[in-house]
Amino acid sequence: MEKINQTLKKLGGSETFQKRYQQMRREIINNPEVRAFLTEHRHEITEDMVEKSLMKLYEFLTQSQSCKNCSSLDGCNNLIKGYYPELVIRANSIDIQYDRCPQQIMYDETRKNEKLIKSMHFPKDLLHVSFENIDFSPNNPGRGQALNKATLFVENYSAGIKPKGLYLYGQFGVGKSFLLGAIANELAAKKIPSMIVYVPELLRELKNSIADSTLNEKIETLKKQEILMLDDIGAETMSSWTRDEVLGPILQYRMLENLPTFFTSNFDFQELEHHLTYTQRGEEEKMKARRIMERIKYLAEPIRLDGPNRRQ
Repeated sequence: MEKINQTLKKLGGSETFQKRYQQMRREIINNPEVRAFLTEHRHEITEDMVEKSLMKLYEFLTQSQSCKNCSSLDGCNNLIKGYYPELVIRANSIDIQYDRCPQQIMYDETRKNEKLIKSMHFPKDLLHVSFENIDFSPNNPGRGQALNKATLFVENYSAGIKPKGLYLYGQFGVGKSFLLGAIANELAAKKIPSMIVYVPELLRELKNSIADSTLNEKIETLKKQEILMLDDIGAETMSSWTRDEVLGPILQYRMLENLPTFFTSNFDFQELEHHLTYTQRGEEEKMKARRIMERIKYLAEPIRLDGPNRRQ
């Protein structure tokens, strides 16, 4: 029986094998991603390193290097689902390391927080939206201003700056939550986690958490979230407890620690203050409402969104 190394030697010496090998080599080397890597590291890479690493380079090319054409995390075709390949130089050879893709980052952060916060709010139709999906017209300056501010926030935050969040307000269906989803996705693409919570459901959940002794843990999680997005504030039934014992401590901590916070609401600042003033029992507490509003104004810049109701 012929030994395998002798068989491989014969194959390697055949003309057909050599032609196929050279064709594959040219395809690998001429790939734009590979060529860009070889050019960037031209002072470190030798021809011998390239030859020895051809299989690694081929492995790199057989996988997706971005999530642009990926419909979902379940549909990921990469060797390690949810991770994309990146070429690196390691131990005098070209190797591959795998990093979490934006969708995997969002999935991990969501699963981690969902174990504690059940009212996290991220509809399926917002999972893939980006700034490119935001349409605006010259007749709607608020929408363009909001998009510009959102873009600057993502750029500045990824550069190590902590800018103020945004307070997006307007009528139903004008795209406030849609823009929050786009901001969250753009941040995830830069490996920056965020949390979106639907305020009315959040407050109901926190009230119920008193019974199972998880209230303080949940409030601490919300306080310390790197970027927190409070969707539809003002739609909740107001009580002294939710305003003073929940919203107050969360916003106070985030203000002192300069943690970016976003809001959406149907109310402008004046209307929200009125909402916060009167409890469901009819109590009027202007000073306590103003205290909450001062924190919101410190944390976020107000921008009005106009336009037709896109849900109809």
